[in-house]
Amino acid sequence: MNLTGAPATMPDLSCYTTNLLALLTPDVPGVRRRLAEGVRLAVRVDLPPGELAFSHHPRVDRTEDGRELVYRGAADWPTARTALLDTLHRERRVLAVGNTRHLPWAPAHGQADAPHWLLIRDHRAGRWLLGDHFTALTPFGEQEPFLGWVGDADLAAALTPVPDPPPEVVRRDRLALGEEIPVPPAGQYRWLARQPATTATTGDAPGPGAWSIGLEPSLTRIADVFRTDATALARYVDDLWAAARHHTYRLAFAVTDGRLHPESAAAASAAWGELPRTLRFAAQSAARGRPRPGVVDRSIEQLLTTVQALSADLPQRG
Repeated sequence: MNLTGAPATMPDLSCYTTNLLALLTPDVPGVRRRLAEGVRLAVRVDLPPGELAFSHHPRVDRTEDGRELVYRGAADWPTARTALLDTLHRERRVLAVGNTRHLPWAPAHGQADAPHWLLIRDHRAGRWLLGDHFTALTPFGEQEPFLGWVGDADLAAALTPVPDPPPEVVRRDRLALGEEIPVPPAGQYRWLARQPATTATTGDAPGPGAWSIGLEPSLTRIADVFRTDATALARYVDDLWAAARHHTYRLAFAVTDGRLHPESAAAASAAWGELPRTLRFAAQSAARGRPRPGVVDRSIEQLLTTVQALSADLPQRG
């Protein structure tokens, strides 16, 4: 693959939200602020024991002309290629769903399957310009932004569908835009395209069912699930990592606006950053037969204490 330089800087968020902002910024005025001000930790509370679903922000993809993003899918690469070209010509950029196992610039390349959003920016002479604005230290190593031209075969490989995703990944994909939307069947190539908005906003609720919207009750609910289901840590640590990145972004925006003192934001950001590190350590320890429920409880309690101290200066959504 031919590296041609890094894409324009985007905030340090999840791979979904980082590349979503890269898609939306030229067409949706103030989208970064809308995202920052809408950051939340909504958790569905009526799923079977041990199951969780998360929404990190309301929808920010709806444009002024009344369009919104929806998933599209195709069962085979030739059909997907034609549809991607059509969408690219119509919309100038396409948000596509890749697979980390097949992304040569991803630390998980050749090691682990996971959905990963990336941006198709151009197509010339049979080659595609791909951009991936995501940067992070992942469990597999450092992820750096990528920008490069690839051929058809490389793009087809990059977009290889994730085989048999577990329920938590399916829910993550359905809620990736903030509200629950349909997802193509497993095994299909996937991308997102704009269409006239057909769904009414659901207010604070991200989708069907009962949801905890406030940060403190959501964290309490998460702690309860971690305490009662030994498998939950490993399944949901990525969701808490995404939550930490989103809330850190929200805090940084509040400091920039002068609504929050930098020292208060630094303390809260540190507590958020420590949470997924602690949960990942505890999950690895549990996998070795040494569960550490006390470590998990203390980490969440520390974050709750920090959030409560911050709430007078920066009220939480919900």
